[in-house]
Amino acid sequence: MAPLLRRPARAHGIEQLDRRHHDENEDCSYPPPSGEISDKKQPLDITQKLEKKLAELNASENVFKRWIYELITLAIAVTCMASIVVILSRINGTNLVVRNIGITAFTVLSKITSAALLLPTSEALGQLKWNWFNGKRSKEMWDFEIFDKASRGAWGSMLLLFRTKGRSLAALGALLTLLLIANDTFFQQVIEYPQRWSLERNSTISRIVQYNPENSVEYGSLQEVEIRKADESLRSTMESFFYKNGTQPISAGNSTRPDIPLSCPTSNCTFPEYKSLGVCSKCADITETLEFRCMNATADWIPRVPFSMNANKYIYPNTNMCGFYINATSDSPILMSGYTTAAINTSTIQAPSGQALMLRMIPLEDPIITYQSYWGGSIKFQDVGNKLISTIVVAARDGIESVYQNKTPIAHECILAWCVKTIKSSYQFATYQEEIVSSFMETGNLTSPWTSQDLRLPELNGTDVIYNRNISIKPPNDNDTYGMTNLTHFNVFALFNDVIPSYLTMDNATAKTKYRYRIFRVGPLYRRTEMKPWLPPNSVSHHFERIATALTNQIRSSEAREMVLGSAYEIETFVLVRWEWLSFPFALLLLCIVFLVATMIKTSRGAGKEGPGIWKTSAMPALIYSLPNDAQKQFTSPQSANKNSGDARKLRVKLHPEKGWRVSGHVYSPTTPVIVCASNQPPPGWI
Repeated sequence: MAPLLRRPARAHGIEQLDRRHHDENEDCSYPPPSGEISDKKQPLDITQKLEKKLAELNASENVFKRWIYELITLAIAVTCMASIVVILSRINGTNLVVRNIGITAFTVLSKITSAALLLPTSEALGQLKWNWFNGKRSKEMWDFEIFDKASRGAWGSMLLLFRTKGRSLAALGALLTLLLIANDTFFQQVIEYPQRWSLERNSTISRIVQYNPENSVEYGSLQEVEIRKADESLRSTMESFFYKNGTQPISAGNSTRPDIPLSCPTSNCTFPEYKSLGVCSKCADITETLEFRCMNATADWIPRVPFSMNANKYIYPNTNMCGFYINATSDSPILMSGYTTAAINTSTIQAPSGQALMLRMIPLEDPIITYQSYWGGSIKFQDVGNKLISTIVVAARDGIESVYQNKTPIAHECILAWCVKTIKSSYQFATYQEEIVSSFMETGNLTSPWTSQDLRLPELNGTDVIYNRNISIKPPNDNDTYGMTNLTHFNVFALFNDVIPSYLTMDNATAKTKYRYRIFRVGPLYRRTEMKPWLPPNSVSHHFERIATALTNQIRSSEAREMVLGSAYEIETFVLVRWEWLSFPFALLLLCIVFLVATMIKTSRGAGKEGPGIWKTSAMPALIYSLPNDAQKQFTSPQSANKNSGDARKLRVKLHPEKGWRVSGHVYSPTTPVIVCASNQPPPGWI
């Protein structure tokens, strides 16, 4: 029977239709309105086609087809993880600049892996939602929303974990959803970018094997008698140590400049152990050789001592002196520290009493001034060969007052000798560091190499002094022979004639100091200096060490130097793979596989008529199956919702694939939805 069309009342521009209900068995088909419905089917868009294809796969009898989409994404995750392992193994330990492409690929693949693992997890978790309501017992209706939120994010996953108390397969999916949030963090920790030094090129540093610089020669007569001059290239350096505190490092940036030639093209250079000719020092305490005496002796330290041209020597007076003597019991005692107790009044010298000797340095082998050798040239170091100098340094312990108080002075024997040093050097960030690994000094050669003879010429009188031995040092296990000629040795030795012998005196406690030096020169030479490097509390031993180092550096800087090749390193950033951080992503991958397979097995058992169907995260079942009218009113009616909201949330339901939602406590539950026709319902398209 066709519906009756009435003229409706207009309300807000919409015509109201009076509908009359038909019986349930009455035919509900309506003829289509004329000219409005065509037999031509409307084409589906791309998304509709994709959803239709997925629906067909979900309805398949084959379990693998039903889950093909999730299996493909899981395979993508496995492939990405395998690719990540291959890429990391290739770029591990390589230069960052070279491997930027590999690092980019790793970053992209890690993102794809996390996304690919999230999809099958959420789909499987969504499917377990329908199985949850398809069990033997009814479930609280509010679980539907918890499951739905769990398939979409972390908050719902946390609620689901508490709801299931971890005793359901869905709890594993919720846990994986939470853990996948941290997956990117672990991927970020896999690659570290530390820095290391890489070899870039060569560096060089100087050493010396044979030191024979060119030295000028002066001629003192028409017969061209050679007068040897001290090594001019070393003089300025040695004078700074003789009268001052030595050379000081030259600042270069935040550090100091090295004292030897080297080339370091980068900020970090190392050199292999190398050997070089150098100067070594040794000092020993000889206080036990001093004796305190008050006696009449030669006052060879008194200032303004006259020089006799006829005798070709200084005329030293005798006077009473108290102090510490060396060789006190011999015929020639030498006062090392003390003071005069009587005035000196001769035709050539007038000096008051109380003059104090503060510092004295005497050579133990003196071929220039006295032409004598004391104690075989050394007291403590007689077995050392190739000595450059050997001297005794005696200094007042605590100024002139300690001299008048007869306090024992500080006495050392110190030597400088040619040696071969084994050196380990490095140059880092403009800072040069040098370590003397070992030093080799030859022993023996105890006979004195010095000879001298008077030289009498019409225009020149003097003494011809000759050093008769070339310096030749042959360290064990070394093919090189280190040293110099006898003339070169003499030129270096001549530098020390300025201060050895020498002495520092004071006329009284309030007078200024007088330093008498260059004794070999005719006429008095003095300096107004305190000679602090040689006086306590400064260390004489340390000062000699510095002299030896300065001499070594100077001869290594000469034109005869050789360059040793080293390595120059530069900082580079490289890739370091920390494989242990991959354990978490691999564990998630394994758990996702287990979770998906377990879900496939569980859902395949109920895939028949009694099962919920393969809906996954689809919302279609919520539209297809509806609740009973009285159950709907508990949520749609404002009065009921406010009054019975607690009871509504506790409503227990069960999903039946044919009968729809079965509600606990309701006599009637809807069957599969059927469109009911009303007698007053107009055909589709009618107004």
